[in-house]
Amino acid sequence: MDGKITVACVQTEPRILEKAHNVERCLGLIEVAAGKGAQLVVLPECALTGYCYSSLEEAMTIAEPVPGPSTDEIAATCHDRNVYAVLGLLEADGDRCYNAAVLLGPGGLVGKYRKLHLPRLGVDRFVHPGDLAPAVHETEVGRVGIGICYDIMFAEYARVLALQGADVLVYSANWPQREGSYIGAYPDCVVPTRAIENHVYCVAVNRVGEERGTRFFGRSRVADYFGRPLADGKHGEEDIIYADIEPAQARQKRVVVVPGEHEVNVIGDRRPELYGPVCHPA
Repeated sequence: MDGKITVACVQTEPRILEKAHNVERCLGLIEVAAGKGAQLVVLPECALTGYCYSSLEEAMTIAEPVPGPSTDEIAATCHDRNVYAVLGLLEADGDRCYNAAVLLGPGGLVGKYRKLHLPRLGVDRFVHPGDLAPAVHETEVGRVGIGICYDIMFAEYARVLALQGADVLVYSANWPQREGSYIGAYPDCVVPTRAIENHVYCVAVNRVGEERGTRFFGRSRVADYFGRPLADGKHGEEDIIYADIEPAQARQKRVVVVPGEHEVNVIGDRRPELYGPVCHPA
């Protein structure tokens, strides 16, 4: 993908157990972002369903298959507005429930992802661990790799997506505001680190609002391949932020600071023959 792409990060406040409201809200926000030139719109984790469920049984009342009625409806808007969207929901697959994210585009469902790394928090206490292999999706807005929330803490997963050719890592998140937690450092520290170490763009979109006693802080961020912030969301408020990215720039892994004296390549300079312990269970 050559040229600039405009990304919109949508900090919204989903309502738990109110999927119809959430779908309508997402549709409206995608329309707003597309109207301002966005070609890729990213919404939070569980944007269609809410997150703080008290049991698997309760979560299954709101989960749906992918593709399903809600993703079909949003895909229709993506078709009409010629835009791509990433957003989260609870996916039902038989008697299993997954914390999932979908990539929708003008042609419909491009791909889906099931959260691999599950914290003991909210609905993640009950859902089934993700079972889909890491995948990068080739689109008209670049090569997109998807993660959800806590996944951003796992550098191994981000590196796999980079090795598969991702230009941009997209994380839909529900990062809570909690004392004694390092989650508040994610926007400032972890988002730019995932970008720098893989020489890719990193787009992380966090929800806002309060749900069953848990407050979410927003502060979405887009970082370029040098870790520099391109756009930052407000703290604790609904917001839409925009950033221009150039996917082709993320493919130039060799960085020449001083020719012949200072050159680096975060992919080409790896020593994978020495990294075996990374793949061993703890």
